[in-house]
Order: sequence, then C-alpha cells, then structure tokens
Amino acid sequence: MIAQLQKLEFTSFLRWLHLGLYNRFFTYLPSFTIRHFILRYLYGMNIGRQANVHMGIRVFSPQRIVIGDRSVVHFDCILDGRCGLVVGKDVDISFQVNIFTLEHDLDDPLYGSKGAAVSIHDHAIISTRSTILPGVTIGEGSVVASGAVVTKDVPPYTIVGGVPARFIRERTRNLTYELAFRRYFH
Repeated sequence: MIAQLQKLEFTSFLRWLHLGLYNRFFTYLPSFTIRHFILRYLYGMNIGRQANVHMGIRVFSPQRIVIGDRSVVHFDCILDGRCGLVVGKDVDISFQVNIFTLEHDLDDPLYGSKGAAVSIHDHAIISTRSTILPGVTIGEGSVVASGAVVTKDVPPYTIVGGVPARFIRERTRNLTYELAFRRYFH
C-alpha cells in the first residue's frame, strides 16, 4: 500500500514537473512552430489550422484543451483544461485573460474542488484581463469586455462587461471575418 502511494506521488510529481517545463521555459521560446509542436505532440493540446498561441501562456491539462482554426491566444493568458476547455474558430483571446475550469468549493468543509468545462464558440472576443469561471459557455459572436468576470453563460451575439459580467448590448450577427494572425515575439 505504501509503495503504491509513493509510486502515485512520484508519477504526479513527474506530471507537474513535465508541465512546469512548458509553463516556465517552453512558453517563452520565440518560435510559433516550436511552441505549437511542443503543445501538440508533447502535451497533447488540439490546436486548429492557422491558430496561434503566443508566448507566455500558462496551461493546466493541455491534453483537454481544444483551440479551433484561426483562433488567437495572446500572451500572458492562463488556460485551464482540467475539466475541459473548447475554443471555437476565429476566437480572439486577448492579453492576460484567465480561463478556469476548476475552483475550490467554498461551502465544502474539506475545501474540496468543483468545476465544469468551459466552451467559447466561434467569433467570440474575450478582451484584456477578463476572467471566465468554471462551467461558463460564451455564445457565438459574443464579446466579453476588458476586466469582466464571467460567472454565467453569455448568449450568442451579446456584449457583456463588469464584475460580475452583465449585458451591455447586442452585437451584429453577420460575422464573416477570419483571424489567423501572428504577432512576432509575443
């Protein structure tokens, strides 16, 4: 029994060490090609065609993260895939965005964890320094304003902002743009 626990602890330690290499070292490599290769083939992240993950992002459970075609994740973001994270096509995730799928349960006497997958649909925009909490769905074409904290689902083609995020206005529905851009050394 003790040997099994030690083996489990060592395996867990190796997994965190392995991920720590990406979050502290590989994420700062100034090459999209190398970073994407490492994320796809060493860590199992599903990155779509022409999608761009910039330097400086931190990831948890990258094997449970899907990023759609032509989507862009800018630098200094946190992507938490522990309960699953799906990002659609042509999604713009701006600088310093935090997306969490797992959090502590404040009402649990043992301070346990609770969580749920996060889904961000096509053509959504997640603006600078916003935070998305576990279980949230961001609808197609929706915009999360800078600094917003999203605690509930955002309907399609809706702009939300504030803490907690609230409805601001509707967004146009005829979106046809394709992102697929890179900022070098970001």
